[in-house]
Amino acid sequence: MPSLPSVSPIALFSAAAVNGPLGLGAVLQQALDTHWYVLGPQVQGFEEAFAAYVGVPHAVGVANGTDALELALRAAGVQRGDRVLTVANAGFYSSTALHAIGAVPVYVDVDEASLTLSPAALAQALAAPGPKPVAVVVTHLYGQLADMPALLPLCRAAGLVVIEDCAQAHGAEQAGRQAGAWGDLACFSFYPTKNLGALGDGGAVLTASPDRAERLRALRQYGWSHKYTVAVPGGGNSRLDALQAAVLHAKLPHLAAHNAARRATAARYNAAFAGLPLRCPPSVGADFVAHLYVLRTARREALRGFLQARGIATEVHYPLADHQQPAYPGACLAGGLPVTEAACATALTLPCYPGLPAADVERVVVAVQDFFAQEPPAC
Repeated sequence: MPSLPSVSPIALFSAAAVNGPLGLGAVLQQALDTHWYVLGPQVQGFEEAFAAYVGVPHAVGVANGTDALELALRAAGVQRGDRVLTVANAGFYSSTALHAIGAVPVYVDVDEASLTLSPAALAQALAAPGPKPVAVVVTHLYGQLADMPALLPLCRAAGLVVIEDCAQAHGAEQAGRQAGAWGDLACFSFYPTKNLGALGDGGAVLTASPDRAERLRALRQYGWSHKYTVAVPGGGNSRLDALQAAVLHAKLPHLAAHNAARRATAARYNAAFAGLPLRCPPSVGADFVAHLYVLRTARREALRGFLQARGIATEVHYPLADHQQPAYPGACLAGGLPVTEAACATALTLPCYPGLPAADVERVVVAVQDFFAQEPPAC
């Protein structure tokens, strides 16, 4: 029996769709025929389509999702030494961007159910004495949209710039608004395994502000106001290439169907695991697009080994919290992070991606049920 991967195989789209319903071969040839390979009309066309899809006026394509975060922070005016609130259970991506510009990440605990930024913990952080933050990075994690209706009023009252990290939430929706349509800026990754994935790296920053959009376009290309004139400090080389934009534009109309397939797998898992001693994702509704299916169990390593023996791969997203990373000791915490630390110790990712056959979903279901049907180890 073949091994079952835990996350979407990169080849799922690129190999199967060349002559399939997306017409990928024709899409790539059309892009090549323009003789634009970086930026250009393919990128502009995708930017316009993706901005319209999310419901935000401006999208600026960049090289990857981490660059998107860094450039969004720069476009927001975040400076060296500024304090920015963020979470510590999301793979260090926002922290990487913050350290790149010399800002200070201040870690806030997450909600027990959703594992996204906790409104209660955010309120406590904002009320604490000491230097005040200038911005907050709100990460939509594992496909689960954070509680923006609760978080946004707190941020607005505190005068914070709100930056959404939507790298795992393409198409998630809450109260009629898409992920990326809530904050002042929103950052997306198009890494191949994302819900909307390219054939390589890619990213975008979305904003309603024309001034910030113009600044982002300068920042992604050396800070140029026009060619070879550096007018905006902090710029670099972070441009979306035309082939990736063409692929993303072709895949965008299929995003809703792919998300529905992910959500259906997650719903099957939730139903099958309802009586087991573990925690499942709290939602399989529109606010969850099942980028990853992450359960929590104190017996993580034992379950992992059991599944591996049955040819089912798993992953841990993410095993080490940002404030525990050895490269950056002395991290700044807004209070304790008990939920964050517990999540990092218990989270386990099961296979969940479009194209995952129903028979393989059942393989996972039976294996997890069989594991918990065993007698627990003696104390």
